[in-house]
Amino acid sequence: MAVLPRAEIDIAPSLVRSLLADQHPDLADLPLRPAGHGWDNVLFRLGEDLVVRLPRREAGAGLMVAEQQWVPRLTAHLTLPTSAPVRIGVPGAGYPWHWSVSRWIDGVSGITVPRAGRSPAAVPLARFLAGFHQPAPRDAPVSPVGRGGPLAARDDVLRTRLASLPDIPGVPTAALLRVWDSALAAPGRQNAPLWLHGDLHPANVVLAPDGTLAGVVDFGDLCSGDPATDLAAAWLHFDAAGRSAFRAETHRLRPVDAATWERARGWALSMGSALAMTSDDSPAFLGLGVGILAAVLEDGHR
Repeated sequence: MAVLPRAEIDIAPSLVRSLLADQHPDLADLPLRPAGHGWDNVLFRLGEDLVVRLPRREAGAGLMVAEQQWVPRLTAHLTLPTSAPVRIGVPGAGYPWHWSVSRWIDGVSGITVPRAGRSPAAVPLARFLAGFHQPAPRDAPVSPVGRGGPLAARDDVLRTRLASLPDIPGVPTAALLRVWDSALAAPGRQNAPLWLHGDLHPANVVLAPDGTLAGVVDFGDLCSGDPATDLAAAWLHFDAAGRSAFRAETHRLRPVDAATWERARGWALSMGSALAMTSDDSPAFLGLGVGILAAVLEDGHR
């Protein structure tokens, strides 16, 4: 099964140049070159310091609007660079959706770095989350796919997925089901909902050459709810040493109870199994999914 949806619109450099000329003419003459794409957005490097992000499908259009509305104010107090918009773009020049200009963050995608090599990012990622996980207002976005909500809402889907999961050496399905049952049995969120990144896997962080954290990107799944969703990063990103450092720094900054860590491991299992099942066209994401499933079996919240 394919992980990456097809683009619904052809976004050529000439279109981006026209949008800039109409809405941000002071940027229109900067060098422009393609810089890749993800599930929802296509990227164009703009000069040396900026990147233009444009939705490539309608499903990403509403996410871009939410990013524009919330992310600049939510990240203004953080010292870590993010992809928060610095310029806002609206439909025009034949393009139907909102788009943004953000700061370019030098480094490499975390998904290209082996799991053990990401450990230097563990402490700064915990610090980022401690700063970002602030109380969310009532009008904060709610995830359309259930991020930040109760794990029980994913139970049927997760069990069906695990029943269809191909055999993975060293990752027995029965053991994954025990992890899932433990996560479901953990008490639910007791405190008020917090702001969540919502999709904090390694492809959404930028790492410096030494493995330290250079930035966090792609807030398209921004939502409110249970911080366990983001704390799943312990298993999404790190080996045992990195997880230990991530948990220790998290506890130092904002103590997290055992139930939240148990739910976080359940979220990691959910995300990892989804990647392992739907990434046939992306070896990097397939490998990430398998690595996450192996990690959730290595340890729990202790």
